[in-house]
Amino acid sequence: MIHDPERAFPPALAAALAVPFEYDDGRGVDFEPFPAFVSEAETTDWFRSWTGNPEVDGAAFRVFGQDGTGGYAAFWLVRESRPLSEQPVVFLGSEGETGVIAPDLAGFLWLLADGLGPWEAAIVYEPGWSPGRNDELEAVATRFAADSCQPASDVIRRAAEEFPDFDDIIMALCR
Repeated sequence: MIHDPERAFPPALAAALAVPFEYDDGRGVDFEPFPAFVSEAETTDWFRSWTGNPEVDGAAFRVFGQDGTGGYAAFWLVRESRPLSEQPVVFLGSEGETGVIAPDLAGFLWLLADGLGPWEAAIVYEPGWSPGRNDELEAVATRFAADSCQPASDVIRRAAEEFPDFDDIIMALCR
């Protein structure tokens, strides 16, 4: 149990991340949720290392999980004065991959329900791989975001259309 309110997940995210993600030798979802948001200090250390820039901080991100190679999934706090649930969800891969994968928490829940994790949503699918709908995650999405029901492809497209410059913004911070 996380006692720091700054690091505790919102109920919808906590419910989704409580569902086990199965990697299944590459046929499943490559996602390892954390028990709480990574601390601001740890996020800053990671972001400085990821960008090679000792002058940046991680204040714009709330990291909540990773893929098997250490790429991070996070909320990107770009919408000023808006709650966390209305911030876009991004992926910053261990090899420099970037992507806005959902425009908000509701979209992220439906992305998970469609069988995609952050890495799978950000990276072009490998031939022969197809997501498998997850009934438990669909129940979570229905419970917390029924009015936002949409296929993963629409979630990803909407996010990319709203934030087309994300990669450029992040790469401009790199040294």
